[in-house]
Amino acid sequence: MSQPSPEIHDEEPRQPRPFHVEEALAALIMGVLCLITFANVLTRYFTSISFAFTEEFSVFLVVVMTFVGAATAFTRGHHLAITFLVDKLPARGRVWQRRFALLCGLAVFGVLTWWGALMWWDDYETGLTSPGLGLPQWWYTLAVPVLSALVEFRLLQLLFRKSVP
Repeated sequence: MSQPSPEIHDEEPRQPRPFHVEEALAALIMGVLCLITFANVLTRYFTSISFAFTEEFSVFLVVVMTFVGAATAFTRGHHLAITFLVDKLPARGRVWQRRFALLCGLAVFGVLTWWGALMWWDDYETGLTSPGLGLPQWWYTLAVPVLSALVEFRLLQLLFRKSVP
């Protein structure tokens, strides 16, 4: 009778991760992107006619996905980071550096929220419409300040945790 390999027993059981609305939203966006792109490809293949709205919606959904992905990456601690020097700091220095990095992220997304809101207001006031469908452009630009604020919310959550990841 063979013995099970030791690495199977050495693994700790995985803890379930808490649910984040960003993950569900990302899955929904990816599904919609796949469906409208697939529908456009099929329609173009069989009828030589392209759906005009698919590019417009796809670009919008990719922008939304970028912000959702940023919020998720910050929440999980998987954002882009170069930690060669930071890893050499003592534990207390790493905590302060992490807080500084979170404050820098807050500043960047604060600027995006502000300028995105100005861009949204300009689109709203001028009545600018989208080129493909003629929808009010502010429907699309509203995503920038709203989702930047979502990222800021996640950064604030991280900043005020007792243990900064």
